[in-house]
Amino acid sequence: MSIWKKPISVDELTRMHEDTAVRHLGIEFLEVGDDFITARVPVDTRTKQPYGLLHGGVSVVLAETLGSCGAAYSCPEGHRAVGLDINANHLKGATSGWVTGVTRPVHIGRTTQVWQIDLTNDAGELTCVSRITMAVLAPR
Repeated sequence: MSIWKKPISVDELTRMHEDTAVRHLGIEFLEVGDDFITARVPVDTRTKQPYGLLHGGVSVVLAETLGSCGAAYSCPEGHRAVGLDINANHLKGATSGWVTGVTRPVHIGRTTQVWQIDLTNDAGELTCVSRITMAVLAPR
């Protein structure tokens, strides 16, 4: 059974991120399932830090994008989700290819949501784990 309360698709997520940091960093949405969203970011000149690794902040941008989208589309119509806290543990560097993230809910409550985001490299190795807490705001 789907957790989404609003119409969601890869095309919708891509459209809503035109002219944003997501687009400038080359992040691509890949899949929307009944309870998850997948996206990826390229490891290239836009996203690397001086040592040639994917910048940790870019990993967090991917994680926050996924968790925020999950929260936004699982809120009741008229409600908004805004970030309260995010953390990320960088486990393994990536120097080329793509890093892919998958987000799934840990908790979907009336006023808060918690989402887990796991990032992996092209070899399927875990590069970063992140968790975001979102506040759910009722319509004014």
